[in-house]
Amino acid sequence: MQMLKVENLNVNYGAIHAIKGVSFDVKKGEIVTLIGANGAGKSTILRAISGLVKPSGGSVMYQRNEGESPRSLMNVPAHKLVDLGISHVPEGRRIFANLTVLDNLELGSYHRKDKAGIAEDMEWAFVLFPRLKERRRQVAGTLSGGEQQMLATARGLMSRPDLLLMDEPSMGLAPILVREIFDTVALINKRGVTILIVEQNANMALSLANRAFVLEVGKIVLEGSAAELSCDEKVREAYLGGK
Repeated sequence: MQMLKVENLNVNYGAIHAIKGVSFDVKKGEIVTLIGANGAGKSTILRAISGLVKPSGGSVMYQRNEGESPRSLMNVPAHKLVDLGISHVPEGRRIFANLTVLDNLELGSYHRKDKAGIAEDMEWAFVLFPRLKERRRQVAGTLSGGEQQMLATARGLMSRPDLLLMDEPSMGLAPILVREIFDTVALINKRGVTILIVEQNANMALSLANRAFVLEVGKIVLEGSAAELSCDEKVREAYLGGK
């Protein structure tokens, strides 16, 4: 089942044509990654899907469950996407720095009324990220960069999403923490969450994903299974540090 279908997406920032006719899909249960150099347009695509940037053309269709009719996301306000089962973990973490870890997690479930389910998801977040449990009463702005990324991811999960959009989760992290974050992303996917992940660390993204799309200056230039692209000479030379 195609959960997300992006067709001929265009985004303009004033006179700059940032995204140029991008098309791709994400099937239910998959991890799909968009890779490319800084400035290729990866984050802009996520922001267009989640309503934070208004596309100048194209379509974004979303089907939450088998048997439902796909619906357009083009005019859905960003805050309404949470009710549709979509959560966006933004670039730069964007945690609420002056609130505690617990406050941040509770805000992730603001639209939910199922107290038992919220408590269950909070416990799952603490299983995924034990350090957050240790620091649950700590002010979030005092956490390390890695812990803030854990918190941003856990907060995104508190809405119990079917589709998780992740923007550069490895940015600025030490290699050991990058591995930890990506191992956790794999666990989240195994629990049934479909994931679209934007990442500059192509090695890690391709080791995790089912399929990948390579972006250059706002266009998709290569696509295929993650395994195929890992072996592609152009991808290896441009993004994987070797020939």
